[in-house]
Amino acid sequence: MLLERHGFATRAELLSGHAQQAGAVPKRVLKADMVPGVLAKGGPCDRPVETAPLFVVGETVKTKNFNPVTHTRLPRYARARTGMVEAVQGSFVFPDDNAHGKGENPQWLYTVVFDGAEIWGGDADPTLTVSIDAWESYLAPA
Repeated sequence: MLLERHGFATRAELLSGHAQQAGAVPKRVLKADMVPGVLAKGGPCDRPVETAPLFVVGETVKTKNFNPVTHTRLPRYARARTGMVEAVQGSFVFPDDNAHGKGENPQWLYTVVFDGAEIWGGDADPTLTVSIDAWESYLAPA
């Protein structure tokens, strides 16, 4: 869709898999030696949220157990698990909604750390932990 929208290919070319005419010339080209610098800048996806974060560093939280038909950034192994808020990262575009055309719906993002036993069970190495970045809508007070 983007190739067609920006004039790089026609619908017929996309269906056939073969170029039939010269497409648009990109205004900017990202060359291999430029990639590290561009990635280091990050994307402008931080957004203000009118409410204060619901959780604070050191607070115990529980991840929700849900299974949407669409994509979510909450890994299955971390669902319905209890962990501790390690950091409040800021407020950003919520990718679960934005990817499906439902708007940016910014919300707070937290780093949550789980003991290994919480993720892998009682036989897990007691020195292991797992950290994930979890959106506020994924979390509930423990």
